[in-house]
Amino acid sequence: LLLRRPSLDEYVLLMPRGATIAYPQDITALLMMMDVHPGDTVLETGSGSGAMSLFLSRAVGPKGRVLSYEIREDHHNLAKKNYRHWRSAWEIGHTDEWPDNVQFILKDISTAAADLKSVTLDAVVLDMLNPQCALPVVHSSLKQGGVCAVYLANITQVIDLLDRIRSCKLPFLCERIIEVTHRSWSVLPAKLKHNKSSQMVETQENIEETPQNEYEEIHIQDEAVLKESEYNESLSDAAETNHSVPYIARPSHWQEAHSAFLTKLRKFQPLLS
Repeated sequence: LLLRRPSLDEYVLLMPRGATIAYPQDITALLMMMDVHPGDTVLETGSGSGAMSLFLSRAVGPKGRVLSYEIREDHHNLAKKNYRHWRSAWEIGHTDEWPDNVQFILKDISTAAADLKSVTLDAVVLDMLNPQCALPVVHSSLKQGGVCAVYLANITQVIDLLDRIRSCKLPFLCERIIEVTHRSWSVLPAKLKHNKSSQMVETQENIEETPQNEYEEIHIQDEAVLKESEYNESLSDAAETNHSVPYIARPSHWQEAHSAFLTKLRKFQPLLS
């Protein structure tokens, strides 16, 4: 029995949720889009359950800063609670403290223009129903060339976002729109029809007929099982090496569904007209 503390990506999947979380594979892609460095100042709109806030906190480090805006009080309180619990758990197994670098703000981002006037943002991440409403507010504080990454559930929202940028002539260029998909695989020793693992086969010089036939029988039986399966399974070439058994490799029965469209916007405002 192995007991261990969860990693950050495991914690955000297990922690209490209010809003649907941004999943770790999407969060890491967003961080890569924004090119977040230690010491950066990053704005997040839509604290949700605090998943993105935690990853941003780690990315910007002790000298960085995260401003996390949330309009709903229940989500705001839950995000702060999950963040606090993670920091407390971190200190149990580590000598260094988790940085206290996230400022959770209960406020509508569309009314926060005055608050952001004196702030220079290195990056912005928007996870909200209508992110186009936040762009006119945040773009003036975002540094030239900075990235605004947007997390959107469906492609219609992406179209609405890009149309608002075009119609309002906002200083953003759309560089990428992606989905992040992970395909899980199962790699296991092959099973015979009588549900026993294949026996180890040792290659020998001047091999007798019986061991060779035994291997062929195993191989044929495994192939028969594969043909009856509805999945794309294959035998590993390792079965032909010394001291090995046949392996089956196939996609797992259960696969993760679509989570979000990630849109990368870069601020581009010509200095000369």
